[in-house]
Order: sequence, then C-alpha cells, then structure tokens
Amino acid sequence: MGSALADTTQVAGVKYENTVQSGNSTLVLNGAGVRYKAVFKVYTAGLYLTRKAGTTEAVLSAPGPKRMHIVMLREINASELGKLFTRGMEDNAPKDEFSKSVAGTLKMSEIFFRIKKLNTGDSFWVDWVPGVGTTIVVNGKPAADPIKEPEFFSALVKIWLGQSPADSLLKDALLGKPVAPPPNS
Repeated sequence: MGSALADTTQVAGVKYENTVQSGNSTLVLNGAGVRYKAVFKVYTAGLYLTRKAGTTEAVLSAPGPKRMHIVMLREINASELGKLFTRGMEDNAPKDEFSKSVAGTLKMSEIFFRIKKLNTGDSFWVDWVPGVGTTIVVNGKPAADPIKEPEFFSALVKIWLGQSPADSLLKDALLGKPVAPPPNS
C-alpha cells in the first residue's frame, strides 16, 4: 500500500500528481515549488512535460503537450494576478514573441477579470497542446476556447522560467533543482 505516496509530490501541503494526462499524452511533473511574495506564500506551481527538462530552453523546446498548474495558498484578487502575469510576460518575452501573444494575454486577463477572486485552494492550469493551442482551466473547468498562438504559452512560461522570473527559487524548483525554503525572516 506504500506506493500511493510515490504518486504525488507535496509542496506546502498541496499534492501534485507525478503524472497527468493531457490530450493523448502522459506528462511527468518536471518540478514544483512555492511562489513567495516577501515572506508570504502566494501559490504553488507545478510544471508538467512529456519528459524532464533542466533548463528554460529545454522546457520551451520539449515536444508535445505541457502544463503549468497553479494552486492558490491565499486569497487573491484574480484580475490583479492577471495583471502581474501580463507584466511578467512583458518583462521576459522578446518583443516579437510578446506582440504575437497579445490576443491570448487579453483573453487571459478577461478570464481572471471574470473570476474576480481566487480563494485559498483554488487552482488553475494552463495546458499547451500542439495543434490545439493553450487552454486555461480554472477549478477543473476550461475557462475559454484555446488560445491558438504558440507564442502565448512560451511567453507565459517565461513568467516563471525567464531571465527575470517572478521568483528565482520557484524557477529552480520548476526546473527540478533542489531548493531550500527561504529562512523565516
């Protein structure tokens, strides 16, 4: 019976399945970690790929579907989060890539604006499936039609994995590197 533990990875009390289905593919948990803002835990994030990748380039060039899964650790204004994500995309994506992902960025902002609030325990994931596009799923329900431009998912992932990531410890965790939790200050 002890094998059940091996099926999930726990981050700040949130369980991430070690494998998930996306489209017809099985994705593996590449890494998971916590997003800190000052000393506060804001959310956990898990990155799923068809095979493990240890660099941003390897993640972006990995074939097949990909998933970024976020679980909230505190209540947050959803449109505020949407704005932060947009800023993170702008800060990390090259101009041409960001300009190609503007339509998707607007759609994402609209989804978060509609949700109004994300509560502790709420989750959303962003799935990229080649040939389909990027689907944003909130609390298990697709929130809109897929965003077709491949640049959108790439720019989105760079919020966490880009040159100026939202949180460098989280970047390391998502890339599967061992991360020590920040000291309690």
